[in-house]
Amino acid sequence: MSPSDADGLLELEIGAVAHGGSCVARHEGMVVFVRHALPGERVRARVTERSKRFLRADCVEVLRAAPERVTPPCPYAGRCGGCDWQHATLPAQRALKSAVVAEQLQRLAGVDVDVEVEEVPGAPDGLGWRTRVTYSVDADGRVGFLAHRSHEVVTVDRCAIAHPGIEALDVPGRRWPGVRQVEAAVSATSGETYVTTRPGRVTPGGVRESAAGRTWRVSGTGFWQVHPGAADTLVDAVLAALSPRQGESALDLYAGVGLFSGALADRLGPGGRVTAVESDRAAVRDAQANLAGLPTVRVHRGDVAAVLRRLRLRRADLVVLDPPRRGAGREVVDLLSLLRIRRLAYVACDPAALGRDVGYLRERGWRLSGLRALDLFPMTHHVECVATLVPAETFTTQ
Repeated sequence: MSPSDADGLLELEIGAVAHGGSCVARHEGMVVFVRHALPGERVRARVTERSKRFLRADCVEVLRAAPERVTPPCPYAGRCGGCDWQHATLPAQRALKSAVVAEQLQRLAGVDVDVEVEEVPGAPDGLGWRTRVTYSVDADGRVGFLAHRSHEVVTVDRCAIAHPGIEALDVPGRRWPGVRQVEAAVSATSGETYVTTRPGRVTPGGVRESAAGRTWRVSGTGFWQVHPGAADTLVDAVLAALSPRQGESALDLYAGVGLFSGALADRLGPGGRVTAVESDRAAVRDAQANLAGLPTVRVHRGDVAAVLRRLRLRRADLVVLDPPRRGAGREVVDLLSLLRIRRLAYVACDPAALGRDVGYLRERGWRLSGLRALDLFPMTHHVECVATLVPAETFTTQ
């Protein structure tokens, strides 16, 4: 064992970025995933986790800095587990995310594609954008965020990426005895706010959001994109991917509160038809309220695969897939392969899940014909993608 090993410190040359907010290094033939480092750097890193196949470590000293390295804007960077890339410039962060998306698609789907993560309007400095924040609460009732891969609560007095409307609620300025989590939200358009605690007294409330030319009700802890520019940007990307035609039919799977269903209904016109599927009860109630004025939309509550089996559809000209982080999975892909579909837009918040599902779709005769990657989560490793897929026979004629 080397002297550096004895106290858990390793001197490492940092290589390529890895999925999940770390970079890859090697020590005595073993892979080391290093947080808070950048490709090309030489660092000292403290080992935080050991397994038979790899190590995890955290950079504690930079011996040779990359030109993209900057001083993190938040005093909790490096301790709080929420932000991964505050030590890099915003262009460098986007380049790292681009590399991850490209690597995951190549490795998991066998697709080589040039990826460029785009800036999204609403957070020019990468700060103050997060309109929904979940705080953890320690044993003394103080709020903070969990350290990386830990149950330790790092208490904070503010969050640099939280929207000003969240900061105005001053959640860290109060004590929360007997509470495990505090969830706070603000609408970037209406300014409405709510705070919910778990467990204990719950005041779900809700906010109104504006996007795609409509107002949307989002109740309690219902899902809505957390970046102020996300909803409109995603709607534009999905509509561009699908190129809807008047009178077509569409499936909106994992429909949430109905954002894509509403936008599609407007484009498809009175002769069109939109079938929305969502499993969360509160989201379904919101979607039914939000889409009540659109007679061409029908909302179904249930597991996506179960609803598809029950409906026994033969055709859906257009499909939107917007699954949770784990992805849609092989079962849903197999069920979609039974339908006649012209174009499919896959909205993905996890590059690995996107890569796996694109791989499944390719096995079923689909081809990736377009991809947009959007920086909806600055300072973190997360990235949102909108992939366009078409049947192989369509792809060859374009």
